[in-house]
Amino acid sequence: MSTFNKVILFTDTDGRARFREETVALDQGNPAVRLSTISAATGLQLRESPVGFRSQVHCTGAPQWLFVLSGAMEVGLLDGSSRVFTAGEHFYSADTLPEGATFDPTVHGHWSRQVGNQPLVTLFVKES
Repeated sequence: MSTFNKVILFTDTDGRARFREETVALDQGNPAVRLSTISAATGLQLRESPVGFRSQVHCTGAPQWLFVLSGAMEVGLLDGSSRVFTAGEHFYSADTLPEGATFDPTVHGHWSRQVGNQPLVTLFVKES
């Protein structure tokens, strides 16, 4: 069976953002076209971030897919680690504030920034 690699930015049980990877089964379709099951979505949003863009530490408001269409994006975690995603790469952003928690930028969230000399263009697919 074919699979798709799903990189997930998530909030761990200690409230800190982390990355993990899962596989999504491509068990639908036929031998020529392998498909996953359909996931519900509520909409999509495009964003362009200029050269030099860097966010503050924040949490994702609601789980969503992020696809890098052009440029490069670095996502940094509070433990000092980071990952760079380039055009054609993606991740599932589910780093939400734990229920009942008050946002603390020394514990919760991640930051992101545009990398290189090309503006960053991303596509967000909002899940329902």
